[in-house]
Amino acid sequence: MKQYDAKKILNIALAGHSGCGKTSVAESILYLAKVSDRLGKIADGNTVLDYDAEEIKRQASIMTAVAPIEWKNTKINLIDTPGLFDFAGGVAEGMRAADTAMIVVSGKDGVNVGTEKAVEAATKAGLTKVFFVNGLCDEDARFYRVFENLKSTFGPSVCPVVVPYIVDGQANTYVNLFDYKAYKYDGKGNVTQTALPDMGDRLEGLREAIKEAVAETSEELLDKFLMGEEFTPEEIILGVSQGVKDGSICPVFCGDAHNTFAIDQLLNSLTWLAPSAAAKGEEIGVDVNGEPVEIAVNENGAAAAIVFKTVADPFIGRLSYVKVVSGKISPDVPVINMRTGAPERISKVLTMTGKKQSDSDYISAGDIGAIPKLTTAKTGDTLCSPLRKVVLDGIDYPVSSYTMAIYPAKKGDEDKVAQALGKLSDEDPTIKFESNTETHEMLVSGLGEQHLDVVISRLKSKYNVEATLQKPRIAYRETIRKKVSAQGRYKKQSGGHGQFGDVWIEFEPFDTDSLEFAERVVGGAVPKNFFPAVEKGLRESIKKGVLAGYPTVGIKATLYDGSYHPVDSSEMSFKTAASLAYKNGIPNAMPTLLEPIGSLKATVPDGNMGDVMGEVNKRRGRVMGMSPAGKGMQVVEAEVPMAEMADFSTFIRQITQGRGSFEFTFVRYEDCPANVAQKVIEKAKAEMGDE
Repeated sequence: MKQYDAKKILNIALAGHSGCGKTSVAESILYLAKVSDRLGKIADGNTVLDYDAEEIKRQASIMTAVAPIEWKNTKINLIDTPGLFDFAGGVAEGMRAADTAMIVVSGKDGVNVGTEKAVEAATKAGLTKVFFVNGLCDEDARFYRVFENLKSTFGPSVCPVVVPYIVDGQANTYVNLFDYKAYKYDGKGNVTQTALPDMGDRLEGLREAIKEAVAETSEELLDKFLMGEEFTPEEIILGVSQGVKDGSICPVFCGDAHNTFAIDQLLNSLTWLAPSAAAKGEEIGVDVNGEPVEIAVNENGAAAAIVFKTVADPFIGRLSYVKVVSGKISPDVPVINMRTGAPERISKVLTMTGKKQSDSDYISAGDIGAIPKLTTAKTGDTLCSPLRKVVLDGIDYPVSSYTMAIYPAKKGDEDKVAQALGKLSDEDPTIKFESNTETHEMLVSGLGEQHLDVVISRLKSKYNVEATLQKPRIAYRETIRKKVSAQGRYKKQSGGHGQFGDVWIEFEPFDTDSLEFAERVVGGAVPKNFFPAVEKGLRESIKKGVLAGYPTVGIKATLYDGSYHPVDSSEMSFKTAASLAYKNGIPNAMPTLLEPIGSLKATVPDGNMGDVMGEVNKRRGRVMGMSPAGKGMQVVEAEVPMAEMADFSTFIRQITQGRGSFEFTFVRYEDCPANVAQKVIEKAKAEMGDE
């Protein structure tokens, strides 16, 4: 593919609800543009952009894929993003690389939660928005109902451009409201201009909707509209073009991807409607002093690019997908990674069409490509010229709130699992991995059950490591509620030197995260040189509480008396005596179990507040307050025991149909209710017995 100027490059992300046909639309575009010699189908597992084994198996996109086409002397970079909420990280990546978001809507199902979330993501990213209503050859499709649905949901900016003429449930003819011409399609890929069909008042009403949208783009056109004067075709085209570029108009196209119906009209319109990389791609970065700096889309400028996606494949190696904002990226151009400060060696640059790679001389400003085998680059990193050091905005990923413990199928494979998870999280930063030293578990977090299910599948298919998921253990604590004194006396005689240590220790509740050690020994009952041994014995003892073996916290231990032997006493004997005092005293100090409490901030629609508050109470939580979050959303703040939150992400997604989200962070420990504590203690003792 030849190199294009940024004025002739369009970066378009396809987004929308799962199942609306994004990948099919992209496949239809690739076929019409002759990038693909066959029209691939998701059901057959032969599409260009859903090429990953997991995507073929699940028949759904789970990661962002890129493919460029050439159409009417314009290069269009298609960025296909996942529709499933569990893979929303891919949407964040796609939106970061795009200048326009094409939101695909099912002609049968209409506006769904995924549609709303795609529009919200595009608006947040400052992208131009275009709608495509897909699947109109389905006899259950209802374009005009869906169009009204779009207008009522997203406002008067929604403007029709191509509409279907439906006869007996069949949409074979499409009317372009710009040129007022109708085009008929057959099942063999042929298109012919035909006479405008008789659509009664509907056509005039749609044309009027365009005029209203155009009138809002300038005062001059608004005056003309109010005076009842007709717009010229040029004024309509210029008005819509201006409105689309400044965001005041969201054009609506339609067609059927499976038959390629009206896809050509979509592409023809995008070449002049959608903003080019030159018009939309300028960014504000930050220089080394933290000052904002404008970065123009100029291929002759200093190089600056953002890594928006990473692929770590055990066979093809590591690929870093980049969008170049300024300058050129090529093997001849030195660049540094602004996160690490280290130079990155570029051996070659690639153009990606799904999984297919083709060598390129360079990636120019405004364009998208990939770089193989970068040593330190991660998703979200800025690569730039050492002559002008800038940092571009990274990628705002959704919070990973679903956490499970992961266990290797074979003992001893823990390192293999950890290494493979590290590579998977390089590809998908919404996968979080950590080792909990306290519970001795490896924890993996993602966006939902399906997300982690894919993680397990990929561990097996890509890295040949089998693992299972389990509900994570809770890091309980133990403490005391009563002041007691206890003796620890250790005496052992075994020929020659014996061992002797004798201590009296006072244990009491204290505000500390572990142990506060003190001494008030008088008269040298215990020599000072043995004090550290006593403290060490106690610190080792509190690692295992007397109730269920959890660490003991919030305790003050004061050494106040004891005795020693001038020959047989040693550090070891006093360390052992201290642990005996702990075992003798703590059971009498009203030991109690503490459970971790977390702070919950759940953002949910107004209509779901009652459900969420009821669920918080059911999970032994306390609602602390509520506050508006705008656009019909509320933030419910609560404190909930961490033991009750394992499946909360599943609950909130189901109850809000995917609109809700939440953040949950540890805040403190509290006394565990007696009935709950009893179950925890019994389970812990049973596990200790098994060991």
